[in-house]
Amino acid sequence: MAEDFSDKEKIQTLYQKLLKRHGQPNISGQWRLWCKRPKNLEEKERIIIESILTQRANWKNVEIAVSNLKKADLLSLEKILQTSVEKIENIIRPSGFYKQKAKRLKSLAKFFIQDIGGMKKATVIDTQKLRKMLLEINGVGNETADDILLYALERPIFVIDQYTKRFVEKHLPVKNYSYNFLQQLFENAIKKDYKIYQDYHALIVIEMKDKK
Repeated sequence: MAEDFSDKEKIQTLYQKLLKRHGQPNISGQWRLWCKRPKNLEEKERIIIESILTQRANWKNVEIAVSNLKKADLLSLEKILQTSVEKIENIIRPSGFYKQKAKRLKSLAKFFIQDIGGMKKATVIDTQKLRKMLLEINGVGNETADDILLYALERPIFVIDQYTKRFVEKHLPVKNYSYNFLQQLFENAIKKDYKIYQDYHALIVIEMKDKK
């Protein structure tokens, strides 16, 4: 890695500053569930669903789509797998790009329920192997795969999104903003603990949204 000790130290210090400024992130909004620990199976599946709905969408619209799914009794991977794409499209319309997202939800549901044999089976698959499998699903990129791994499956893998990149631009003297480089930058600086990774990433999003 190209970063030196000062970069690692700064990343650690920034985390403490964010905690002091905002407190634990699991008190409101998206992070009430995403940073909840522990999570039951239903909550983990909901995060997987939300990881698709939140693509290119603001959280308020995601909440409306999730509420629609709940009212239709479709807030589970098994139910989504059994439901037509057309019906899902209509229900998640508020989240935007609903045609693409409906297909992605179906693909993810098929992956977890049929291809690997259920959520419990996912817990015994090696993190990097599971990540590679997720990335092979149409519409699942690095950020979505890592959202699922970190927040739903509780794997210590740091999520890089637009907020993280803006945070790095503001606070760290790096020139490489590629996904893999920034991910390793954080993972090499912080103890591999999914709880810390969840809270740190959530705090970065909260901080950078406040700075808009």
